[in-house]
Amino acid sequence: MEYEEYTYYPLFPVHQTQASNPPSSAKSAKVVQKAVPTPAHVKKSPLAPVVPKDPLYFLDGEERALYYDFSGVDIVVPPQMAYSSTPAVIKSYLEQQQQKRSMSTTASRGIESEISVAKEVSPQESEGGEPAGEKKLSKAQLKKLEKEQKKKETAERLAAEKAAADANDCSKEFYGDKPLNMSQERSGAPRTLISDLNESLVNKNVLINVRVQNSSAKGKQLFLVLRQGKDTVQGILAVDNTKVSKQMLKWASGISNESIVLIDATVVKTPEPVKRCTVQLVELKIHKIYRTSAAERLPFGVEDAARPESEFVEQEKLPETESKFSRVNLDTRLDNRIIDLRTITNHSIFRVQSAISLLFREFLDSERFIEIHSPKIIGAASEGGANVFKVSYFKTDAYLAQSPQFYKQMCICADFERVYEIAPVFRAELSFSHRHMTEFMGLDLEMAFEEHYHEVLDLFDDLFIFIFENLEKRYGKELEIVGKQYPFEKFVYLPTKGVEGLHGGKKEGCGRPGKCLRLEYKDAIALLRAAGRTIGDEEDMNTETERFLGSLVKEKFGTDFYMLDKFPLSIRPFYTMPDPHNQVYSNSYDFFIRGEEILSGAQRIHDPKLLTERVKAHGVDPATIQPYLDSFKYGTPPHAGGGIGLERVVMLYLNLGNIRRTSLFPRDPKRLNP
Repeated sequence: MEYEEYTYYPLFPVHQTQASNPPSSAKSAKVVQKAVPTPAHVKKSPLAPVVPKDPLYFLDGEERALYYDFSGVDIVVPPQMAYSSTPAVIKSYLEQQQQKRSMSTTASRGIESEISVAKEVSPQESEGGEPAGEKKLSKAQLKKLEKEQKKKETAERLAAEKAAADANDCSKEFYGDKPLNMSQERSGAPRTLISDLNESLVNKNVLINVRVQNSSAKGKQLFLVLRQGKDTVQGILAVDNTKVSKQMLKWASGISNESIVLIDATVVKTPEPVKRCTVQLVELKIHKIYRTSAAERLPFGVEDAARPESEFVEQEKLPETESKFSRVNLDTRLDNRIIDLRTITNHSIFRVQSAISLLFREFLDSERFIEIHSPKIIGAASEGGANVFKVSYFKTDAYLAQSPQFYKQMCICADFERVYEIAPVFRAELSFSHRHMTEFMGLDLEMAFEEHYHEVLDLFDDLFIFIFENLEKRYGKELEIVGKQYPFEKFVYLPTKGVEGLHGGKKEGCGRPGKCLRLEYKDAIALLRAAGRTIGDEEDMNTETERFLGSLVKEKFGTDFYMLDKFPLSIRPFYTMPDPHNQVYSNSYDFFIRGEEILSGAQRIHDPKLLTERVKAHGVDPATIQPYLDSFKYGTPPHAGGGIGLERVVMLYLNLGNIRRTSLFPRDPKRLNP
């Protein structure tokens, strides 16, 4: 048989020849089907090989495949692959293409058959000339079928191109989706935190798990903002055709915001500070990136949820035609709380909240207090009021605790002397105000004193100063982050001006060095009246009056934090001790931040006879709280305490304007989810 000037090699065995350059015409050579036997000798030619019908693949002198034939159909191996890949890679590629071609051919034949049948007209026609059998499809239907055929052909071509590109991807091992983590293995490779990135790590390699907050591609570079909790850093992926390919860049550009990725990178110094990130002096040069958890479409952008109000004010000045940020309102945030909580601002808010609880414990532990855990399902309303949740308890009724008040006092009766608790509090108040919730966290304490309930006020004074000072010292970064989105005036908690008695002379407890401002209720009434407000001596203050008083105190005494002592007895709970010098008032107190109450407390009645009288005076049936009353029959020391609303302290300290911003999953009369 006569051979054309082509080089033929069978699949097995592989014949070795001397190296030769790929034919220059390989890219455009026309494939001609020609059946030939396996040659017994080697012939060289600058032309591309002709493909026999036998299942052969062809090699040049360097063992590079060009074409493969099966069932009379040629699969063309792209020249780039043919002359740069190993036989094993080519064989794998050919097998994949054969399988895809087989599936595609079956589908195509089905469509072609439909088109063919559709175009035929049944030979049997009715008397009116209309076909009696099948009718041919309309032009629109034919066009649809042809469109599907073209779509399949395009998909096949793109798949082949992708497979060819993937086979020559220098980075294919350095990116992609990780399998689902089912704790299959534990490499023990150390991970780095974004918060630990600094200039001392420059030129060092790090492995880091992060969220992709956002990304933007510019030419052959991809810039990513990577986030861990309250910390962010910039990552850069740049094509270099050795470790980072175009395919890798394209894949990474498609990672959706909020997806979790594992990154291998080198820490590099930034040419200038990256102002949009919390880590500004270094960034990450990415070598490997693997997606470990993909995020679906978000209800709103995390960056939009973290924008300061100032940016929205500025964008209002822009022309209508320019794109603008999306404002995320509070209800939308709370409906999608998981996404909202991911902002670095919210992480900082709740770190501040956690810090207040930590400092509360830290201080009281150092003062010989014991932490207790009291029941939250109780047999009677703990505050003696109507704002209580009633629940079914087997064959009777029970209530959700409005406070741990009864149990704190019962622990004092049991000689615990000093106790505190951090626990949920439930109030069935139909209020939609900025500072009320039906469930919140209470920081409660109770302690026995030696002579005077002001011993407890002094302890509260020291407690709050300890908390405020350490928030500034130990959590300055969190306060700074919150302030960027929600700017607030620096909190002032010690009087900056002289504290003179409003009725002449120095007031007891006022103006003491290092102590917070302490006023009596009648002093506050005098301040309000002097400012033109009409209010009775025993009248309780509403929220608006409290705020107005707060502004007067700030102006007169230069402090955002103060105490009001000696509240009228008529507006306090039944267990409040009356003032021995004036029965109109009581040994009770409230603490205020920026003009709003954050603590309420008092000396408690520890005499069972007086306590029973006060219970009846408030219209409470003693039988409903008999175990509590009986606790005082066996000798009880004088004691006092108070309850602090944790979320309210955070809201007012940071001046956030709404308590729902400081509750993980707030509960109010209209919100039970999420």
